[in-house]
Amino acid sequence: MFIKRRIYDDVWDYLKVDEIALITGPRQTGKTTMLFHMYSKLKKEGKRCYFFSLEDPTLLAKLDEHPDNLINIIEGIDKEKKYIFIDEIQYLKNPSNFLKFNYDKYKGKIKLIVTGSSAFYIDKKFKDSLAGRKRIFFLNVFSFEEFLLAKKLKIKDLKLSDKKELMNEYITYGGYPRVILSEDNEEKKIILHDIAYAYTKRDIDDAGIQKDEIFYKLFVLLSDQIGKTININELANTLNVSKTIINNFLYIMRKSFHIYLVSPYFRNLRKELTKMNKIYFNDFGLRNVFLNNFDKLEYRDDKGEILENMIYKKLLETNDEININYWSTIDKNEVDFVVGNKIAYESKFKVSKITPKNYIKFKETYPKINLKYIYYDKDIERDNDDYINFFDL
Repeated sequence: MFIKRRIYDDVWDYLKVDEIALITGPRQTGKTTMLFHMYSKLKKEGKRCYFFSLEDPTLLAKLDEHPDNLINIIEGIDKEKKYIFIDEIQYLKNPSNFLKFNYDKYKGKIKLIVTGSSAFYIDKKFKDSLAGRKRIFFLNVFSFEEFLLAKKLKIKDLKLSDKKELMNEYITYGGYPRVILSEDNEEKKIILHDIAYAYTKRDIDDAGIQKDEIFYKLFVLLSDQIGKTININELANTLNVSKTIINNFLYIMRKSFHIYLVSPYFRNLRKELTKMNKIYFNDFGLRNVFLNNFDKLEYRDDKGEILENMIYKKLLETNDEININYWSTIDKNEVDFVVGNKIAYESKFKVSKITPKNYIKFKETYPKINLKYIYYDKDIERDNDDYINFFDL
């Protein structure tokens, strides 16, 4: 079943230009499905199209032998433009050279649309930035809005109680397409377990990790720390490994799109700020596998942290990762998110838990940054414009 994703129209429109379209994102998020759908659609329109998967070892060896072998496989170049879809481009020994060679030599005669699952792996092999030759499109797990569209629902048409019930399902099982399309909760858990251990293992293998049991133990530890700062020394001591190993594992987890690390905001602040990063997970279902907790939101002790994670994911939809920070001082003044230099957000699950006087220090330090309060449950009335329900963010 094909479900149209948010980036689909942008990628489709980009087929009109010569530059390479590179679709990246976590494994199992539907990149191959989207690629094949576009290929099939173009073929129906009568375009000259080719679809290749580099999981085919014979094809991979041929393209690794020389990048020009691609043109031999498609039987040469003629007057009609050819659309070439290549899945799992990172398996090439030198994907950047392959793409640069074919783009420079056959610009205007072929259009390359390629996918790559692991940003870590692509970063290591893309020795050339391909500046001016490519555009990167990111296909993530389903957002909450995409999750609703998969159910043929629109958030604007739902009552708040319905939104919360559907959000319960979303934060319990997450946004991987196979999980969303399954109608059985036990099957959802089996699929998530498969993604957590079988497909994550491929990230581990691609990165050349030897201590995979430590990698998984770190995943378990991190799953219990969302919304909190992570201490590299403590993690290294707990797992009895070096800080270098922990930092390397965190890099791989981040570049494989499993976690986000958020750095502190420290503009014009006299007191020293903590230098540690806060952590959030990309997919709630995957986190719940490692946490071994599939309880509904209202029954969880970590619902405040989950709300923070939800807000961070929402902010990423319209902001670059580098522009989202958190604020914290050594005397424990804190604000959850500072976006650019214009707006900040503090979140509490229940609106009654928001105490504006706790954020006076932030307002005094950054009077030009507008501070808003985000809540999930409105257990008391607050009619101030500074208070925002999560679903209105």
